[in-house]
Order: sequence, then structure tokens, then C-alpha cells
Amino acid sequence: MEFFCYHRDRTGSAALRGELLEAHWSYMDRYEVELIARGPTFTDDDTPTGSVHIVDLPDPAAARAFAFDEPNYQAGVYRDVMLRRWHNTLGRTMWEFPGGRPDGGLYLVLGLGSGKAEDHLTADREALIAYGPLLSDDGAAWLGTAALVQAPDAAKARAILPPSGYAEIEVHNWEMGGRR
Repeated sequence: MEFFCYHRDRTGSAALRGELLEAHWSYMDRYEVELIARGPTFTDDDTPTGSVHIVDLPDPAAARAFAFDEPNYQAGVYRDVMLRRWHNTLGRTMWEFPGGRPDGGLYLVLGLGSGKAEDHLTADREALIAYGPLLSDDGAAWLGTAALVQAPDAAKARAILPPSGYAEIEVHNWEMGGRR
């Protein structure tokens, strides 16, 4: 089962996040085989705002353990966690992105659901690093879409999802994370 996990940083926790960087990476290294994508989100001035992990785990209990045993979560770096079932529509990891490991112009786009489940994608799939629906715990209900996108700017990244299909669309600066 695939899961989308977005840990959102608590305001003022950047120094603590920095202190725990090696602990965070070591924890994620334990999931090297299961990770589909990972990396931090940040503001335009490079202040960390969160951490994205898309991971393939056996069940929801394993996903909750992954999300809540993470060292930054345990130490109070994160203010909240979005954990949802997810489906890897592209069938690949971020390391298999045809564009390689690009620098700059990377975004997390979250479309929070409104309406029936469907593929609302309007952009060229070649710009997608990861893409798939956000689902309920049992996988039956569509709750939105999560995408990692290469785009020239945030407005172009946002445009991959049409506003008519979503109650809300969030766009966050993102970079590929990890040691790979």
C-alpha cells in the first residue's frame, strides 16, 4: 500500500530540525527500498516548512508508525501530519524521473478533494516527478491529489490541477531529498 505523508513544520523549529538532520536521514535510510519520493518543502527564502515522504508500506498501521516514530516528529519539529493512502499513478520513484535529478523549479502541489474521484490532470505528464490520488484509509474514497512537479514557477505548478476539481489547491516549494 502506498502512502503520502506530509509533516508540516512548527513555526520556529528550523534550528531543531537542523540539529536532527542526521537522525532524520538515518531513520529514512531504514526505508530506502520503500520510499517512492521524499524531500523538504520551504518558503521562497529557503526556510523549511515541512517534509514530504511517499512510501510503500504493508498497511495503515505501518504507515502511522513510519509517520509518528520519525525523530523530527518525536522532538516537536512538526506541528501536524497529513497521512493519506495514495496511488502511484506514474508507477515509478522520484529517482526514476526521466528528467533526472533537476535543480530548482520543483513543487509539491496538493489538491484537496471536492467531487468525484477522477484524474484532474491538465499538465504534461513529463513534468511530473510523482503523481496520484489521495485516498481514505480504506482506499475507497477520493480525497484529492498529491503531485511533485517540475515547473518554471509556482503558478505553472498550480496549473497542473484545474481549480474546478478541488476545494483548495496548495503549492509548496520542494526539493528532492535524501542521500541518493
